[in-house]
Amino acid sequence: MDYRDTVFIAVAENLNFSKAAEELNISQPAVTKHIRELENRYHTNLFERKGNKVFLTPAGEKVYNSFKEIARKYRELDFEIGQLNHHISGTFKIGASSTISQYVIPRAIASFHKRYPRIEIILMNGNSFEMEKLLLENQIDMALVENHTSQAGISYHHFLDDELVVITGVNSVYAKRKHLTLEDLRQIPLVLREQGSGTLEVLREALSLHGIDINSLNTLIHLGSTESIKNFLLEFDGLAIVSEKAVKTELYLKTHVQLKVKGLSINRRFRLAYKQGHKSRQVELFENFLRNYNF
Repeated sequence: MDYRDTVFIAVAENLNFSKAAEELNISQPAVTKHIRELENRYHTNLFERKGNKVFLTPAGEKVYNSFKEIARKYRELDFEIGQLNHHISGTFKIGASSTISQYVIPRAIASFHKRYPRIEIILMNGNSFEMEKLLLENQIDMALVENHTSQAGISYHHFLDDELVVITGVNSVYAKRKHLTLEDLRQIPLVLREQGSGTLEVLREALSLHGIDINSLNTLIHLGSTESIKNFLLEFDGLAIVSEKAVKTELYLKTHVQLKVKGLSINRRFRLAYKQGHKSRQVELFENFLRNYNF
């Protein structure tokens, strides 16, 4: 790709000229110069300013989507040429939900890198909704999500099972209780994940099957990561509901305790997702690797 095209993508994704300059390690005047040259090439404005904010114009949106597709084609070409030379190489971006990015995928990526050292993986993280949004905007090549709903324009494939469990801190007044009822779950103070989190969405669906509205729970606070929740529980007389994969270490070290809720089992599937019609060779290779990986 022309370097000006790369500069444009950086500005479009940051919506900030100075951040794009920092990311590319060039001066802000150089960024401005490249954007001006592109606008002269297309005889139209690609960005507009409103106060202190920068936005893409309709023409800018079209150019951005086209450049991202071109960049994807270049990455796929690098990969295919590498295959011809028996040196599989290339770069692709994965967006993973918080639970998957912290507790599931790092070891798999390390194992993949050992097998394919010439392939560079860039891992981004956020909640499931945010990762699907990045996928539809062509900012990542693949998403690994933990929610149950599906977005139009995205293909989903199961790659790993998970279970949500109820936990509390070892010093909590509830730590010595072996079993809870669904009514206990309504009454005892809770700390849960934030809106947009796949964990919260799956919990909402599971509770609704028992006639429980998640908004009727005694939720004191929503936190943006499972790590925050686990630390919060160390000083909190209450419960949390998190992925069992996120608390294996804590349960082993006995800093936290898992509690069973009679009649409640919350199973879910972690899914690999890619934009329909945009499944690159790198994505296909990584998908096949995940299907055979021993998590």
